[in-house]
Amino acid sequence: MERPHRQETGRPTGQIVDFDEAMLDACPAEDRDNLLNEAHLLASVFAPGGTRADLQGIAAQLSGGVRDAEMGRHHARRLAAAPKRLARAA
Repeated sequence: MERPHRQETGRPTGQIVDFDEAMLDACPAEDRDNLLNEAHLLASVFAPGGTRADLQGIAAQLSGGVRDAEMGRHHARRLAAAPKRLARAA
């Protein structure tokens, strides 16, 4: 019995996707702008230096922290993606 032949297409078979980037990109433009503005506001208060490490710390706190009545998990997860984007640009 012959072994099956592997087809070489030259194309990559998989792609690594940054979930936070994809989630932020999937938001409507107005929501994405609001999230980025909110992230800038949080950064100006909690990370005035605006370093990459500070912004990533804010994102980690938002995605893993305790939520209250003002911010549910859905909003916190989307908002956590915004400082990560700011950190990549820093």
